[in-house]
Amino acid sequence: MILRPGDRAPDFRVPDQFGSTIHLAEASRRSAVILVFFPFAFSPVCGDEVRTLDDLGQTLAAESAPVEIIGMSVDSKYTLAAWSSERGLRLDLGSDFWPHGEVAKSYGVFDADHGVAERAVFVISRTGTIVSSRQVARTETRDFSVDVAQARALGG
Repeated sequence: MILRPGDRAPDFRVPDQFGSTIHLAEASRRSAVILVFFPFAFSPVCGDEVRTLDDLGQTLAAESAPVEIIGMSVDSKYTLAAWSSERGLRLDLGSDFWPHGEVAKSYGVFDADHGVAERAVFVISRTGTIVSSRQVARTETRDFSVDVAQARALGG
C-alpha cells in the first residue's frame, strides 16, 4: 500500500547514474524533496516525464528554490547513465536496482509481478515527513505542477 501524507519517508542510500550516492536524509535536510518513481528508463512515457522534471529542476535551481527532485527506478546505474547521457539530463536519477526494488517496496509502490516501480510521486518535507503522495497508471503522463507547488510551500 502506498505511503500516505503524515507517514515518515523511509530513508535510503542508492547510487545515482554516475555512481555517487543519493541519501534521502541528507537531501531532505537541505530542502523539500520531490521523489518520483519511474517504471522504466528509455520508455516513452518515462522519457517525456524525465525531460519535464529535468526542466523543472533547472528552473528551481535558477530560482534558488529550496526544492530537490530525485528520479528513481529499478534500472541499473549504467542504464540510468546511458539514459541521462542520451537525453542530456542534469536531474539526479537513483538506481533502486539492488536489492531489487527495495526503495520502491518501502514506499509501497513496487509491482512484484513485473519487477518495476509504479508511476508514483512523493513530496517530502525537510523533517522527513511525506506531505503528499500519489500513484497513476503506467500509461499516464504526470503533471508535476501540484507537486512543485506543494514543495515550494514548504519553504526553506
